[in-house]
Amino acid sequence: MTDDVYYWQSARRLWHQLEPVFAPFFYAPEVFEEAAALGYATETRWPAYFPFRAAPLGAAGPRLVTAAFYSFSPAMVAEHVEPAWRIAEPAQVLAARLRGVDRMYRTLMADQLGTPGLAEAAALVRRAAESADTVGRPLAAATADLPWPDEPHLVLWQAISLLREHRGDGHIAALVDNDLDGCEALVSFAAIGAAPVETFESRQWSPEEWQAAAERLRARGLVDADGSATDTGRDLRDRIERRTDELASAPWRVLTPADIDRLVELNVPFLTAAILSGLLPGTNTLGIANVKAPVW
Repeated sequence: MTDDVYYWQSARRLWHQLEPVFAPFFYAPEVFEEAAALGYATETRWPAYFPFRAAPLGAAGPRLVTAAFYSFSPAMVAEHVEPAWRIAEPAQVLAARLRGVDRMYRTLMADQLGTPGLAEAAALVRRAAESADTVGRPLAAATADLPWPDEPHLVLWQAISLLREHRGDGHIAALVDNDLDGCEALVSFAAIGAAPVETFESRQWSPEEWQAAAERLRARGLVDADGSATDTGRDLRDRIERRTDELASAPWRVLTPADIDRLVELNVPFLTAAILSGLLPGTNTLGIANVKAPVW
C-alpha cells in the first residue's frame, strides 16, 4: 500500500472514529441549556446550531452561511441566521459553546477527564489539526484562528472541530467540482441509500425544490425515475467520497501509522461513551456508520 492510499484510508477511518465523539454537542442537554441562557429557542436544535457552528466566521450573514454549510435550504439558513447575532454576539456564542462542551464531556466522560490517555489523544489530534492547510477552506480557517483552550478535553473537541470543518470544506469543493448544488448533493446521497429521504428533510428543502433537483439529476442520468441512483450516479458519489478523503488526508500525514493506531486505541473509551450516551441519532445525514441509540 502506498503512503497516499494509507492516508486516504486513514482520513476516513479517523472520521468514523472521531465524528461520534464530537457530535453529541449537537444534542447534549448541557449545550441546549447554554443556548437557552443566551436567548436562543431550544424546541429544536436549529436556532442554536447555526450560530454555534458559524460563530468562528464572525457575524456572518445568510449568504455566507449558506455557502459555507452548503446543503441547507437558503430559506432555512436565513430564518435562523438573520436573528442570530441580534440575540448574542459571536464572542458570546463561542464562549457558550465551549462551556457547553466542558459540561457535556464532564457528564459523558467523567472518568476520563484528567487521565494521561485523554491528554495524549488530544495532543495527537491537535498536532494534525494545527498542520491543516486552510487555504480555500473558510470554516476550517475560521476555526483555526480561535485560541486553543487549556484543558485536554476541550482541546480534543476543538481539534476535531477544525478537522471536521477541514473535511467538510473539501467535500463541498468536490461537490462543486462535480456540478452538484446543495439540494442535488442531498438527493444524490439519499439515492445511494446513505439515509432515508425523510432524514434529509431536516435541511428543509421544499418538496418542489427536492423534486426539481431530482429531475435535474435524472436528466444527467444519475438517478432513476424511482429516485434510486444509477450506476453512473453511484460512480459519481464514489468519486466524490474518494476525492473528499484525498483532500482530508493531508493533516493526518504529520502522524505516523503507529501514531494513528495509538489514537484509535486511545479513542475507544471516548467513542464508547458517546455511543452509550443515547444522544446520537439512529440515522444521520453525515454518511458515517449509523449509531443506534440504546434502549434504557
